[in-house]
This record gives sequence, structure tokens and C-alpha cells, in this order.
Amino acid sequence: MNANPKSESFADFPDDAPAPSQTHSSFAGRLLRRLLSSFGNPPVEFILWSGEHVAPDSGSAATIKVRIHDRATLLRVLRDPQVQFGEAYSSGRVEVEGDLIQLIELIYRGMPAQPAANSLRHRLVNWFRRSQRNTLAGSRRNIHHHYDIGNEFYALWLGETMAYTCAYYPTADASLEQAQIAKMDHVCRKLQLKPGDSVVEAGCGWGSLALHMASRYGARVRAFNISGEQVAYARERARQQQLDDRVEFIQDDYRNISGHYDVFASVGMLEHVGRENYAELGRVVRRSLGASGRGLIHSIGRNHPGLLHPWITRRIFPGAYAPSLAEMMQIFEPSGLSVLDVENIRLHYALTLRHWLDRYRVAEDRVRKMFDDTFVRMWRLYLAGSVAGFETGTLQLFQVLFTTRENNHIPLTRQYQYSA
Repeated sequence: MNANPKSESFADFPDDAPAPSQTHSSFAGRLLRRLLSSFGNPPVEFILWSGEHVAPDSGSAATIKVRIHDRATLLRVLRDPQVQFGEAYSSGRVEVEGDLIQLIELIYRGMPAQPAANSLRHRLVNWFRRSQRNTLAGSRRNIHHHYDIGNEFYALWLGETMAYTCAYYPTADASLEQAQIAKMDHVCRKLQLKPGDSVVEAGCGWGSLALHMASRYGARVRAFNISGEQVAYARERARQQQLDDRVEFIQDDYRNISGHYDVFASVGMLEHVGRENYAELGRVVRRSLGASGRGLIHSIGRNHPGLLHPWITRRIFPGAYAPSLAEMMQIFEPSGLSVLDVENIRLHYALTLRHWLDRYRVAEDRVRKMFDDTFVRMWRLYLAGSVAGFETGTLQLFQVLFTTRENNHIPLTRQYQYSA
């Protein structure tokens, strides 16, 4: 994997720009110096449209340069950096020379660990999220925005498995495909899946896990998803693998799941459920499982309650929310479900995202032909920012294993989770 992503292009800027100066007479330069100071003077240098350089007060050499094209862009970024930096980067009005992941990590590490819940920004973003709530209609709209933009696009960088969730790396040098298969095995072992088990999966993506459960473990699976493009793709995969008699892909909302099953599985869907619907999800799980039923929910999370990055919810994942563990308990506690095990595999997601980003960069010319340059830069920033989120601990990845409260047929140790 490429640990140092290539630098951006700077064809529009002269090579003979003035050298960094330690004094700045411009108002813009003073504002940027204060911004650098507020983040602990990271090794980042700003280069303005006028050719003025703004370096950190520490005097250390900058490893990353950020070029700002015009005064209006700077003012927008300073007024609302969380949203407007992403907007300016996507449009090309801000350029980054150096490691984009490292720049975002420096920003994350300079931010407070837990933003004030009553801040003006927090209240405004909460107000904006009302229009993105995951009602039955809202969920369809939000999912369509992200997942129905073309299977061909995702196939360029997700790899052979078409699994768009955190992989599980048995070794640091494992390939993306090896790690995705290892993740599916890890999930199946945790669930003690065996031939003949009936499984309901909420949010099945392009069908990888459902097909794996049927082909490798002999399970019978009903998989729910509200993305039309994903369901069509998954059904075709099932037909090609001659598994369509054991895996049923249903285009419907998880709230409409019916029937009784041995296993409930959800990998990468909780982020789209919304906190206000956690108790309802718990009721769906409980009514779906028999007395000895077991389940697993795999989700991006956080160390403390907080909103997802506002630029991400605006441009990439409308309606998305990454819960804390305490918030996830709102699924299990009201429905009398017993949590058996919690595993945090956030560094596995950082590795997964680095693989995705490497493949995405290789495919950028093809992505540009499908969409435009703004889209290319937007998704590059999203993937790089996600790597930074997991590597700095801003984001977590939780796997929560649970069962019904009356079930005593559970292993005494965790050894079964790691045995082939």
C-alpha cells in the first residue's frame, strides 16, 4: 500500500513564489497564523493567491502545503471550516501538496476530543439533520443518494468481494480480498453459524456476506436492502453462483422484516438507522429471533455521542450517524437482549480504507469520465478523511455480539471465534 499518497497538481501556481516569511502584514496572513496556532502549530504551510506564505510559529519545516486560490474561499473556510474546506477542496479552490491523510490527521489531533454539545454549530447541524431523518421515505432517499450512483463505480475500487465494510486483517500484509473473506469468516464464527441455520440480514450491500454464509456455512439467508441497484446486483451474483435457492434478496426496509430465524446479522447498516430508531430496531431483532437466537451488529462508532462530520453528511452520507457504545445499548436493553461480546477493530478499517484509496487513485481517470473532477476530488477527500478518522481514534468500529436473555447455549470462552 502507498503510505504517502501522491501530491496534488499545482500547474496554476508559479514556481518562483516568495519564500516563507516570519512576518505577515496582510489580514489574511494573520488570520491563518492564528488558525495554525489554535491547532498547535502543525507542520503545515499556507500559500495564498498573492504568493504570501504563512508558516507555523514553531519554525519547523512544513511537510504539507495548502494553496488557497482566492480571498472569498479563505473567508468561507475560516467561517465554517468543517464544511467549507471540503467544498473548496472538491471544487479545486484549495489544493494540498503532500499527504492528504496526514493533513487531516493533524487537523483532527488539534481539535477538542469532545465538542460542546450545546455549541451553536452543534445546534445548527442538529437542525439540518431533521430533513435527513431516517423515516421509511427518508431512508430510501438517503440510501439512494449514496449507494445508487452506479455499481460500476464501486467495482473500480472495492475489489472482487464488493464488500463495502471494514475488512479483518489476519496479518498486516494481507490483501484486501483476503481480509474481506477473513472478516466474513470472523462474523460467521462469532455467530456459530452451522448448516441449516436460518439467517436474516439487515442491510446486505451487494450480497457478499449472505452468499458467503450460504456457500461456506450452509445457511439459508433472507437479506434486506432498500438500494435497488445493490439488490439487482446481489440477485445476479446469487444466480451465477447457483445460490438463489438458498439466498433471498429482498428490496425492503429492515422495519418490515418478518418471520423467525436462528441468526440476525447487520454489517454496516446501523450508521443509516438513526438514533431515534434504535429501540424499534431492537424490537425487530427480538421478534425475529427464537429462544436460542443470536445476532451481531457491526457498525462505525464513536467514543462519545456526537454528530458525524457535517461535510460528510452533506455530500456523502445524508442521514448517517455513528453511535457511541452507550447509544448502541438503546437497541439491546429495552428489548431484553444480552450483549455477549464487544470488539473494536478500528485499525482494520484504517487498513481497509487505505486499500480502497489506493485503488480509487488508480481509477480516478475512469471515475472522472463517469462523473466530473469535483466528484473525483470529493470522494478522494472522503476516503482520505475516513482513514484519518480511524487512525486518530475519531471513529471506532464496533462488532457487538448478542443473544436472547434466556439462551444458555453459549460458549464459556472466546476460543470458538478464532478456530478455523
